[in-house]
Amino acid sequence: MPPSRATYSISELAREFALTTRAIRFYEDSGLIAPKREKRTRVYGERERVRLKLILRGKRLGLALSEIGELLDLYEVRRNEKAQLTAFLALLADRRTRLLQQREDIEIVLAEIDAIERDCRRRLRAEPNVEPD
Repeated sequence: MPPSRATYSISELAREFALTTRAIRFYEDSGLIAPKREKRTRVYGERERVRLKLILRGKRLGLALSEIGELLDLYEVRRNEKAQLTAFLALLADRRTRLLQQREDIEIVLAEIDAIERDCRRRLRAEPNVEPD
């Protein structure tokens, strides 16, 4: 990780976080980061760099951009880490519940695939004129 410094260009942040400049501009358009402007050039400070890091962490966890934005805004408005952490714990619990449900749904579908596959193989064995692929 590069050392902290005052400002970054969009290409420096793109390189650091392995993103496209287009993705960074998307986060800007979404209101998640807000670089300063010097004429036509975007200038990103440490605040935007940290927010970008948190955005990517939230995305890895499967949070929606709106959820990530709520967490970032909560911290900006209140400067209260306790409130932010409490909200984050609630989001994580919700995400865990959704993932567990998805896992259960996947297990059900896989069991159904197994049953259909067994039935197909049984029928192929019983039917002497049908050749398997």
